[in-house]
Amino acid sequence: MEYTFKTVEFEGPLDLLLHLIKEANIDIFEIKISEITDQYLAYITKMEQLDLNVDSEYLVMAADLIEMKSKELLPQTEEETEEEEDPRNELINRLIEYQKYKEVTGKLKELEEERSEFYSKVPSVLDEFKDDNLKINEDLTLEDIIKAFANLKEKQILEKPLNTVVTKKEYSVHARSKEILNKLKNKKQINFDELFETFTKDYVVVTFLSILDLAKKQSITIKQERNLGNITLLAKDV
Repeated sequence: MEYTFKTVEFEGPLDLLLHLIKEANIDIFEIKISEITDQYLAYITKMEQLDLNVDSEYLVMAADLIEMKSKELLPQTEEETEEEEDPRNELINRLIEYQKYKEVTGKLKELEEERSEFYSKVPSVLDEFKDDNLKINEDLTLEDIIKAFANLKEKQILEKPLNTVVTKKEYSVHARSKEILNKLKNKKQINFDELFETFTKDYVVVTFLSILDLAKKQSITIKQERNLGNITLLAKDV
């Protein structure tokens, strides 16, 4: 059998043996000690001829293979044959166990490469942005505004849609806030419901956020005369 040598880096003697078995295209359970030993020794010899460092573990495996080969070739009595286990069994078990290890290692390597594409950070502490003194007013709470928003959603469900062609329009909190302030300059105060001229998702959300932003900046005052009553927005100077 002609042996072709390739300078492949192996992780150990078992890795080399698996490579030789794969190159010979044979099943692990059908390996022949004499053939695999000859191939292994030929590979080690080529490494030494190329002045490549051969680790001691490769030499130990070579010695084990030679011993197994000699036991296989030497004649044995019937009693010795029955008592002594097939020398291949231990080698086959070691190869199967190492093969499983390589498969798991390969999978872990894939997961490592996949995880390297993700970047994470520790949770940020946002206490510096918390303002315990900020209040919309003494009686009105954020829960009240959310309830008012829920009432608007109920009204939206009750309204029947018209057969119209809708063109998408982008809204920003900054632009919508300016619109609300301009209305307050003219009317001084407006009801919460009056701010929702349409009930598209984008328009309602941006309007709701704009009201909260203006209240936080203390640009407007929000009042509610009684629990679950109408909510009124007033200009700051009112």
